[in-house]
Amino acid sequence: MTGWDISPGGVESVLSLVGLAADDLGKDVKGYGASAEEAAQSAGTISGPYCGGPPVGPVGAAVANFVTDTESSVTFMAARIRKTMHGTVKATGAYVDGDLVMATRAQREAAKAPTPTELRAVAGHAEHGQGGGAP
Repeated sequence: MTGWDISPGGVESVLSLVGLAADDLGKDVKGYGASAEEAAQSAGTISGPYCGGPPVGPVGAAVANFVTDTESSVTFMAARIRKTMHGTVKATGAYVDGDLVMATRAQREAAKAPTPTELRAVAGHAEHGQGGGAP
């Protein structure tokens, strides 16, 4: 088997660390959203006295637009992490089974961009309080 030298235990160890980092990233993204919302509300505006909720000023609107504009990138990143980890598990399993063709195919699939279905699955997990952790 030329060109391949995989340690399944090493792969498992690295995937464990990646899973922890992905969970931390999920927490950070949730914290980012809350912090951005707080910043938008605290940015203030040029206005006189008001009744009800405070009006949104130009800085607050810009922060809200930034969060909205970057939401798809964050979802893509979480889906990419999930897909890469799943592909790594499949490729390592195929390697262990001795099927290099399957390992190559799994790696090729893992390198592809997430599909719309995979993006929706990650977005659904994020809405239910789950990060982009292990598959």
